[in-house]
Amino acid sequence: MTQRLFLLAALLSTGLMAGVFFAFSTSVMPGLRTVDDRTFVTAMQHLNASIQNGVFFLVFFGALVFPVVAAALFYRSGDRAAMWWTIAAAGLYLMVLILTVAVAVPLNDQLAAASLADATRARQDFEGTWVPVNHARTVLSTLALLGLGCAMVARWTR
Repeated sequence: MTQRLFLLAALLSTGLMAGVFFAFSTSVMPGLRTVDDRTFVTAMQHLNASIQNGVFFLVFFGALVFPVVAAALFYRSGDRAAMWWTIAAAGLYLMVLILTVAVAVPLNDQLAAASLADATRARQDFEGTWVPVNHARTVLSTLALLGLGCAMVARWTR
C-alpha cells in the first residue's frame, strides 16, 4: 500500500509540474511574446514572485522525492521493473531541477532585480535563454511522467 501511495504522489506531483512547464511553453510565454518590454518584465516579475509558495515547493520538490522513495520501496519488495522505471523518472526530473536551479532561477532573480527603465535589456537577457530552458523542462518532466506511468503499468502486470 505504501508503494502505491508514493507512486501516486510521484505521478501527481510530476504531472502537475509537467503541466506548469507546458502551460508556460504553450500559452504564457507565447502570450507575453506580443506585449511590450515593460509589460513583459512586470508580468514575469509578478509570476515569478507568486509561484514561490509552499504548495508549489511541495509539488516541485515532491516530484523528485516521491519517485526516489517509491523506487526504494520497489527495490525492497523485489519489484525491479517498477523500480527501474521509477529511477528513470527520478533521473529525468533531477535534470529538470538542475536546469531550474542552474539556469531558470538565476534568470528569474536577475529579472526580479531589473529596472523597468531598462526593460528592453532585461527582457533580452531573460527571454532568449529562459524560454528554451522551459521547453526542455517541459519535455523532461513529461518523459518523467511517462516513466512513472510505465512503473504503474509494471505494477499492474506483476
